[in-house]
Amino acid sequence: LSLSLSLPPSLKHLFLQTFWQTMNREWPGIDRLRLDKFYMLMRMVLNESLKAVKARAWEERQIKRLLELLTTEILHPDSQAPNGVKSHFTEIFLEELAKVGAQELTADQTLLFVEPFCGIAASTKDSLVLHNITRGIFETIVEQAPLAIEDLENDLDMQGEDEEEGEDEEEEDEEEEDEDEEDEAEDEDEGEDEDEEGESQQDLPSERPPAGSTRGADPGAGQEPAGDSGDSEGPVLQFDYEAVANRLFEMASRESTPSLNRKRLYKVVRNAPSGIFPEDDVPEEAYRKLLEGKRERKRKKQQRRQPRSPLQQQKGGRLGA
Repeated sequence: LSLSLSLPPSLKHLFLQTFWQTMNREWPGIDRLRLDKFYMLMRMVLNESLKAVKARAWEERQIKRLLELLTTEILHPDSQAPNGVKSHFTEIFLEELAKVGAQELTADQTLLFVEPFCGIAASTKDSLVLHNITRGIFETIVEQAPLAIEDLENDLDMQGEDEEEGEDEEEEDEEEEDEDEEDEAEDEDEGEDEDEEGESQQDLPSERPPAGSTRGADPGAGQEPAGDSGDSEGPVLQFDYEAVANRLFEMASRESTPSLNRKRLYKVVRNAPSGIFPEDDVPEEAYRKLLEGKRERKRKKQQRRQPRSPLQQQKGGRLGA
């Protein structure tokens, strides 16, 4: 499957289109005892499709192209997709999107991924499709809002800890530079008094507190799973809940929207604002800064956790001797 999706873009698009058309055509003849295998196959193909878009740095053009294909082959009223394919697709879409892009996608990008569902939910005359999209997409987004807020607050706490660690490391580096200069001066003095006091002078650094002793905390800090413990509940997508509600309201308020659809979507709109991040707890500026700098902070943390160079290890060993 991964090999198939590593094809050139034009062939990859054709492969995905053919896959979903084949699933739609063969679905009625699948034995009920084998449904789970095909459910898993659909999940795997969707996951790899999203990974292909991720490999292109989540370009808007690539996102829209994939969504157009999925909408045409699965969600559109003119598609040949059976209810089973449509239902399972809407059930797994957010799950697979979160697995692939929760750590990178911004609120604006996640809005792009749910826009096709807004249009279909507002225009469909199939009550089952309306129910599946409302329940599997929009109500799920609202229900996950507390988890998304908690995830964001944890990231903000981690950001503060990273900044404190950076300041501590800068202070340690300055102290080490000063002590390196002192050691060099002492080495020069020791060279001048080689006859009698050479050995005693060389032993002096070990009598005072080792200057590099603060490094002893670094391995422990590096091994501490600062951000791993919060992943037990699974990745959570970040949404601008007000923007999602506005888009739904825009679609639902159109004259062409059936009354049943309008009533159902208005109910989602009324619930959606409850998922907006509290301004007092998470300032908008801090939220935007967090999303923009998340990857940069992770890169710096990984660099700090890399093993020290031989020269740094030699200096650390001499200071701690």
